[in-house]
Amino acid sequence: MASKQNNLEVEVKFFVPDLAAFRERLLAAGAVLSKPRVFEKNVAFDTADSRLFQELKLLRLRQDTAVTLTYKGTPANLPQSEAKVREELEVKVSDFDTLAEIFARLGFAPAVVYEKYRETFTWQNVEIVLDELPYGNFVEFEGEEAGLKTAVAHLNLNWQNRILTNYLGLMAQLKAHHNLPFTDLTFANFTNPNISIADVLP
Repeated sequence: MASKQNNLEVEVKFFVPDLAAFRERLLAAGAVLSKPRVFEKNVAFDTADSRLFQELKLLRLRQDTAVTLTYKGTPANLPQSEAKVREELEVKVSDFDTLAEIFARLGFAPAVVYEKYRETFTWQNVEIVLDELPYGNFVEFEGEEAGLKTAVAHLNLNWQNRILTNYLGLMAQLKAHHNLPFTDLTFANFTNPNISIADVLP
């Protein structure tokens, strides 16, 4: 959810194994449910030589209750921040498969698939999402940096424990740590309960 004015996404995330308890804390703080829990399928596209990955760019199709096309990149004038700041452009599209085929015609193929369940809340001017991924649960905060810090403190999380790496970056770390034979972050791939993102987090 980038700002409409500058297309900047400012966010931090936290590993929170017990999402149910955190959800209760969130509701007690007065957060409002803005989007019910939904399953997401995300597909990141790239060229055969991984040009977008090397340029720290993301081209993604997301399917949940709608289809969303997202571009993420590094802002031209990256502001100083203790959060993760990315340029983000998003648009709703009508047909996942047709757009994927258009990408193929242009030389972009699916590079990685990642899945999650997401429930979205708002608290003051901060969007707070509860994410259930195959390797663990997270809470993500998005908004102005001052608002993020206020929300994090109010919800009894430690700002020093924030994670700035995206889910695919964390997946790469976990894959290397366990020598996993797969790249896709899907629930079908994570049937071993002994593999968790906690294995690579500080």
